[in-house]
Amino acid sequence: MKKINYINKALVLLAVISVMFACERGLSDDVEFASFPTTGDIFTDAPVGLTDEFFVSFDPAGGANTQGFGTDDNVAFEGSSSIRIDVPAPNDPNGGFIGGIFLDRGTGRDLSGYDALTFWARASTTASIGLFGFGTDFVENKYSVGKSDTQLSTDWRKYTIPIPDASKLIQERGMFIFSAGTNSTNGFGFTFWIDELRFENLGTIAQSRPQIFGGQDISQQAFTDTTLPVTGLAQIFNLEDGSNTTIEPAAAYFDFESSNLDVAIVNEQGEISIIGEGTAVITAQLNGVLAEGSLEVTSIGSFQFAPVPTEDPASVVSLFSDAYTDIPVSRYNSFFEPFQTTLGGVVPVADQSIISYTDLNFVGIVFNDVIFPAEAVPPINATNLTTMHIDVNVQEAVQSGDRLLLELTNYGASETVGSYLINGSELVQDTWVSFDIPLSSFAGLTDMSRIGLLLFNSSDSSNNPTISNVFLDNIYFY
Repeated sequence: MKKINYINKALVLLAVISVMFACERGLSDDVEFASFPTTGDIFTDAPVGLTDEFFVSFDPAGGANTQGFGTDDNVAFEGSSSIRIDVPAPNDPNGGFIGGIFLDRGTGRDLSGYDALTFWARASTTASIGLFGFGTDFVENKYSVGKSDTQLSTDWRKYTIPIPDASKLIQERGMFIFSAGTNSTNGFGFTFWIDELRFENLGTIAQSRPQIFGGQDISQQAFTDTTLPVTGLAQIFNLEDGSNTTIEPAAAYFDFESSNLDVAIVNEQGEISIIGEGTAVITAQLNGVLAEGSLEVTSIGSFQFAPVPTEDPASVVSLFSDAYTDIPVSRYNSFFEPFQTTLGGVVPVADQSIISYTDLNFVGIVFNDVIFPAEAVPPINATNLTTMHIDVNVQEAVQSGDRLLLELTNYGASETVGSYLINGSELVQDTWVSFDIPLSSFAGLTDMSRIGLLLFNSSDSSNNPTISNVFLDNIYFY
């Protein structure tokens, strides 16, 4: 891969030198810039314009199965051969899912003359494929496009993935991407086939409707020297058969705009940088079409961080703090579906980080996962520790009935749960309040040798959330 990058750089440098030399000799009118192959076919009966090793799997260390990809000379939509993909069961020792990319190992292709990626596919059983797309090369992935949850049947059908803006694809190496598991087949492995895979100029794709923030107009508060992502990127197209299809384009397809460049700017990766106080509205266009959705962001100035802890690091076991080295944590926002509404998690602020939860009802910090053992990390043995510290900053008006219940779960020989209640009278709006809570105050925590979960619950006795928006920092035992 690196060798290819070096070749690309050398070609670009050579082209620049050639242009400069031609200009000096007065031949600039005759200069022709480098062009790339415009081949649309990717796989018919064999890989087209690719090497035999065109498939690059996702990392096996992440659970990807590299054994189920090949060609099939007995099944084809057209011709004599097709791509065969055997989707493994989750407990397959070679990996519980399959996926990867088809890579043009040359200098790339000029796809600006096409408007869609198309292919024919069928499966051994009705199944949903998690991801199809193109533009992923495992290097920049700058112009990636994905289509989620494509339903396959046992009959051959043609599938179309529109190109958001083909003018961007003048040197693309990521020809195809797929990822498949057994979520739609209740854990049973299955097989699917792909044939006649190519880029086409259909001329029948219409009514582009790009979206940012899921097509919603939203408002958000922010702080100077922080960044926010543009989320909910999508594009809806109408296809020849009258149906609509939704794809997920990379941010680089969009042209982002800020109404106030003294407050916020947006780069081509869709990262919003807050640089001053005030209000700015973030909008976007894709290929000249205004995207539905916007963000009105109001910066209220510099972020006020929690007080810097002063405990001796040698006596601290830290879950989350920039002042100490944190222990391994599985997740800072453990989702307990379908009842959890909480959003958020770790948020970078300048050169530090905080935890920001919104729509809070309850949420857990998991540091010993018993539900998903693959994500487990060692629990905390707190038998020689005495106190838990936490800094809390409520981002809304605090009412008399507000509450924040902290629960510690110990996964020992028998599970024990201890709770400690912070009342609304102890909290202040937009102000950091520090709590040093004796572990003996967590009622019910009879064993502290394998603490693996810290749960925050803002609900009252009727299960109605009281505190919705909160910042947390410096969560540690000592």
